[in-house]
Amino acid sequence: MEKSIAEIKNELKAASAEELPSFIPRYEGDERKGVQAAVAAARKRLQKMEAEKARLFEMYTFERQYSDCGLICGIDEAGRGPLAGPVVAGAVILPKDCDILYLNDSKQLSAAHREALYEEICAKAVSWAVGCVSHERIDEINILQATYEAMRLAIKGLKVTPDLLLNDAVRIPQVPVRQLPIIKGDARSASIAAASIVAKVTRDRMMLAYDACYPEYGFAVHKGYGTAAHIEAIRKYGPCPIHRKSFIQHFTEGEPFGK
Repeated sequence: MEKSIAEIKNELKAASAEELPSFIPRYEGDERKGVQAAVAAARKRLQKMEAEKARLFEMYTFERQYSDCGLICGIDEAGRGPLAGPVVAGAVILPKDCDILYLNDSKQLSAAHREALYEEICAKAVSWAVGCVSHERIDEINILQATYEAMRLAIKGLKVTPDLLLNDAVRIPQVPVRQLPIIKGDARSASIAAASIVAKVTRDRMMLAYDACYPEYGFAVHKGYGTAAHIEAIRKYGPCPIHRKSFIQHFTEGEPFGK
């Protein structure tokens, strides 16, 4: 019995990337307009998938280049620039044959996409960990040193010892593991991109929790970054307990609070 157009469209919708190549020849001879539209949609989807796989192949350039190093760990951070909250570093060791589609710099992804990729990264990684350094510690030792400290904590939290660190642009002091700093690494290395997503999602979840404690500042929206609304809230209500004092002096010196 011939399948209806609706059944074929549902089959296409449910088809995985691996099933798409067989879908097209199965129905391309069907002259019904609805079926031809479904076949065209399948071709377009397949082209996008092939383009994504080609992009992802390039994202593994450094991992292939240094494959003799054994366990390769990507390192990145989230939260160097905000006026409030911690700085968080992610460390991720992906398996050699890992294939996570749409893996990219966390800043290029929507929040929903980051969340989905976070779950996939954590499920597939050989090992992953985060390091978190508080706003108090940032004020004490400065943001650069706090970032290094968060990265060291993330590396220490791994279940296995990496043989090579791929870092987003920095060289981390006091780490005995071989390091390769890569400029714009979160957009050029799959391992660093994975670390950036783990760090970003972890920190965003923390800021959502802080928003429940200090709702007047809008942390759920801006995650502590210096938006106009956030600066206005600081000037209106004064700093809250998670603000980085060393970051907000410019906005608070001589400003009357509580108005």
